[in-house]
Parts: sequence; C-alpha cells; structure tokens
Amino acid sequence: EGLGFQVVLGRHVHSNTLGYSASPSEKAEDLNRFFRDGSIGAILCSQGGDTANGCLPYLDWMAIRANPKILVGMSDISVLLNAIYTQTGLITFHGNDVKWGYGLQPAVYDVREFLGRLVEGKIGRVKANGERRTIREGAAEGRLLGGNLNCLLKLAGTPYFPDFTGAILFVEGLNPSPAGCDYRFRQLQQMGVLEGVRGVLVGYIDGMDDQPDTVGMEDVLLNATSEHRFPILKANDFGHNCPNTTLPVGAQVRLDAGRQEIEILEECVRRRIAG
Repeated sequence: EGLGFQVVLGRHVHSNTLGYSASPSEKAEDLNRFFRDGSIGAILCSQGGDTANGCLPYLDWMAIRANPKILVGMSDISVLLNAIYTQTGLITFHGNDVKWGYGLQPAVYDVREFLGRLVEGKIGRVKANGERRTIREGAAEGRLLGGNLNCLLKLAGTPYFPDFTGAILFVEGLNPSPAGCDYRFRQLQQMGVLEGVRGVLVGYIDGMDDQPDTVGMEDVLLNATSEHRFPILKANDFGHNCPNTTLPVGAQVRLDAGRQEIEILEECVRRRIAG
C-alpha cells in the first residue's frame, strides 16, 4: 500500500485449519480465485514455508493459462513458480514476499527491482546488489528455472518438475550445510538435470555466506560438476535475508560468468501492475 497499490487479501490468508497451516485446498482456492478475477493485476505471496506442493493438485491450470498475470514469491514458493511455468507456460517471478521482504523495511534495491521489472517492464542486464564472482568461466543462453534448491527438489519425480534441457539454473538456500548442498547437487546430477543445463547462477546462501570459514554452495557445485564445463556465476542478488532482484522464471536469459553479467532477453510482463 505504501508503494501505491490497492491490496486485496486472500480469504484464507489467516487460516490455520491444519494447526500449522491453511489446508492445501484453501491455498489453492485463493490462488484460483485471484487468477480468475480480472480486477487482480498481480499475486504477491505472503511468505514461503514448507507445504506449497500440497496445493498443486487443486490448482485450476486451465484458469491460470487463460488468465495470465504476475505471480511473485520465493523460498517454498519456488514450488509454485516452477510448477505453474511447467504446466501452463506462464512466466512467474522469483522475488520478495510480503512478510520477510516488504514487511522488513525493504532496501532501495528491492523496491527498484520490483517496480522496474513489474511496473515498468524493464528487461536487459540485472543490476548487481553487490560483489559477483566468476566460479567457472563461460557464457550461455537459456530459460531461467530454479529457486530455493531444497524446495525445487520437492517436485522431483512429479509431473510438475521442469525440463531443464538447455536451461539456466538459479539456486539459493536457507541454512544448508556443505554436505546438504552436495547431496542435492548429486541428486540433480543423477536425475540428468545437470547434464542438460547450460549454466548455473548461485545466489545468496543464508547461513553459509555469512560464515566466512564455511565452504560455499558455489564451491560444492564446482566440485560436484568437475566433469562439466557449463559456466557458474556467484551473485548475491537474490535469496533469504538479503535484498532481492525480481527474476522471471521461464524467461530467456543470458548468463556470462566471465563478465559477471545476467541479462533478461525477452519481455516477460504483458500486464504490468498499476498503482
């Protein structure tokens, strides 16, 4: 509201039907209603959590496909962002949620990236939030897919898991251990995901990047993919407890690890948010 938007709450936004969460059908009901409602310009998730995958069987894919609009979230919402793109082709957006992003005094970077991408429809090079590091040289183009690494793997073995062939994978995490990163990357390797990707972008890893003596996720990835040659770029432009850019899941992007650049190559917002 402070940015000039009219806010409409989901009917079940305060629900605790299960004692720890709204029910999957309640969450899906809110999402379906917002997609069908022509007066809604964008859907901004309140937070992530653990149980977003439960609502996938209840989503009205035909309604989502017929009423494309902006959907923004992060963390466990990575499940929705990738599943919705996979099922409908709708570009979704990895960006700040309400509770942990805009509810905690967002940085200038947060607001600028949100408004630039979703109100002004800006594409091109993604502005850096801080230092970027080349982990493995190279450049590649592909569709941007990913999000929280742990949450993304909830889709493994389901019809909602994206096809990463020719994709640029982006990942972030909340309090993972180096060993935890290792087994997740090995799982992606064994699933054939890392055979197909053209590049990987590693974001801010809360619980690792703020511990200088800890091996980084990007280092684990480099070791786990020593037989691959795809470029890897470390960029603290998205993740938990840091300023966040707004990244289009499913859009064509270019990753240049040597030049430390990320570029959005196609328009990804047909219906911009109006204040």
